[in-house]
Amino acid sequence: MNGFRVERDSLGEVRVPAGALYGAQTQRAVENFAISGLRPWRASIWPLGVIKRAAAEVNGSLGLLSADKAAAIARAAQEVMDGQWDREFVVDPFQAGAGTSHHMNANEVIANRATQILGGQLGEYLVHPNDDVNMAQSTNDVIPTAIRLGCLWRLDELLSALKGLQGALAQKALEFDDIVKSGRTHLQDAVPVRLGQEFGGYAQAVGRDAERIERAAEGLRRLGIGGTAVGTGLNAHPQYRARMIEKLKECSRLQLAAADDLFEAMQSQADAAHFSASLRTLALTLIRIANDLRLLASGPATGLGEIVFAPLQPGSSIMPGKVNPVMAEMLDQAMYHIVGGDTTVAIASQAGQLELNVMMPVIAHNLFEMMQVMIGAVRAFSERGLRGLRADRQRAEQWLARNAIVATALNPLIGYAAAAELVKGAQAQGLTVSEVAVAQARQGRLRNKKSGETVSAEEVESALGNLRRMTEGGIQSGEGGTP
Repeated sequence: MNGFRVERDSLGEVRVPAGALYGAQTQRAVENFAISGLRPWRASIWPLGVIKRAAAEVNGSLGLLSADKAAAIARAAQEVMDGQWDREFVVDPFQAGAGTSHHMNANEVIANRATQILGGQLGEYLVHPNDDVNMAQSTNDVIPTAIRLGCLWRLDELLSALKGLQGALAQKALEFDDIVKSGRTHLQDAVPVRLGQEFGGYAQAVGRDAERIERAAEGLRRLGIGGTAVGTGLNAHPQYRARMIEKLKECSRLQLAAADDLFEAMQSQADAAHFSASLRTLALTLIRIANDLRLLASGPATGLGEIVFAPLQPGSSIMPGKVNPVMAEMLDQAMYHIVGGDTTVAIASQAGQLELNVMMPVIAHNLFEMMQVMIGAVRAFSERGLRGLRADRQRAEQWLARNAIVATALNPLIGYAAAAELVKGAQAQGLTVSEVAVAQARQGRLRNKKSGETVSAEEVESALGNLRRMTEGGIQSGEGGTP
């Protein structure tokens, strides 16, 4: 029995590590759910501290808790909020439904710490985890509220990371704005664009996804706290719900509101699913951008090579001198993980039955992991992937010179069919369209599609010059991704 204390719950005696702040129900969960070795994210712990502090202060103000107990619980809960007892949150994310185990982990930690504050010993429970810390609460309204608070707690951090990424892309758009290059559609040559316009489009896409995330987060501000077990508010004081919303706003410093329907707030995880889906949409955008940059950086000798990532580490254990686009590769893998997390949230969200969705533990874990991975990956890519990125102007202009699709600029002059023949001739001869078109014009072989008159070499050169002018505007005229 050395190193353990004995506690008793409704099922009997349990041996708990002597120095642990958690108690019997947490220990049972540790033994039952030795699944992944994972621990809760801070975003799963912090909101429980917020809720328990708010509840203690509200119940104390209503005369339902003694002043000394309310103060001790509030102090212990604040310590949880501050991260002082993170190591005491030990239940695997893959646990019993609804999150009862994680919830009781918080109740027991706070009860034992409050007991210490009042001069008692661990396991003595001068403050009871259920009767006092959990007064007027249920797992069924606490965990949905905690999910919402946890996401909102990190929202500004996520949006800040996205603003940094958008700004880094927009800066590259300005830096690369005067580089005219070959556009590509279907992975085939297309009409020219400016490299800055491509990057401006990327910046704008990130900005629009950030707006989607912010809009989706608004639904998370509706809290069902006070519904207790099924939405009826059983065992809660009539004033508890309204006071809790105000106290949670004060403790969390977040903009919050009471849910307009407690039953919907407990039955449905649609707000969480909607927020998750907004992260997935961003992940899909970032996968697309990362893959574009990998293509543009391919080479250096046999690929497109229009941009060059800074060398961050050797790229091969066997090929000397090889350098890979490691930050873009990292971003892809991180975003694949986020798409998988959203799939889990979606499936779990539809698994709710009648008055409760019991799959909330995996919803919470995946949402918080998605936010953690997104923030870390976006910051790393912005700082280490984009900061040292440069353009290879010469390579881009060489590809453009060889692009036969510049014949598109001749369509208004000689027509689509004649321009297509120029493309075929240029490809067959290994020449540029400009060279072939000017030569044929000098030979009198090109005709104006409207008048039927011979087209001069000067007219051909003027039309081809228009193609470059078509790429003007964009970034410098306030379009295409400026932050």
